[in-house]
Amino acid sequence: MNRHPKVNYKRAVKHLTAADPVLGKVIKKLPPLPQNSRRGATIFSALVREIIAQQLSSKAARAIIKKFRNLWPGKTFPLPRDVLRMPTEKIRGAGLSYAKVSYVKEIAGAIERGQLKTRRLRYMEDEAVIEELVKIKGIGRWTAEMFLMFVLERPDVFSHGDLGLRKGIQKLYGFKKPPTVKQIEKIIAAWQPHRTVASRYLWRSLDL
Repeated sequence: MNRHPKVNYKRAVKHLTAADPVLGKVIKKLPPLPQNSRRGATIFSALVREIIAQQLSSKAARAIIKKFRNLWPGKTFPLPRDVLRMPTEKIRGAGLSYAKVSYVKEIAGAIERGQLKTRRLRYMEDEAVIEELVKIKGIGRWTAEMFLMFVLERPDVFSHGDLGLRKGIQKLYGFKKPPTVKQIEKIIAAWQPHRTVASRYLWRSLDL
């Protein structure tokens, strides 16, 4: 089995600016996208970070992730078995809710039991990855899509469940009301096969 191709930023920008003049103007106004900070993360650490970051600002998420990691001095990131051995209350002390502690332990348990075979994810189709991840309590489709975008670096992912992306399209393309899935699909069809890079520019367009 071969790994799936990852995002090619240069090729994506060239395609998007030619295929969509509206998005193309935004791309030209903005500086190049920063390098993916999650590159090289293990599957487990990436999923835990996604769980911790749910419904939090980036700053708050970073602070809690740091406290979480510090529960295991001398380790870059704990292993699944380390998390399973750590009492819930101690993990709570890092700032995680009871629900998030249970989700993190669910992921650790799924990996330890062999239910979630992390190496296989890198070779699976996008939708198959999502189906595999949402079996685990605490991981919904949005989290799985962010995982595809930022951890596996799949080039053609768009999340209809992301409020920022929906707002970006509404603002950029002049919709008076939030656009429907059908309206969004019509716009993003031109972005294929580079919807991941388009999404990242769309998020950044909200700052313009």
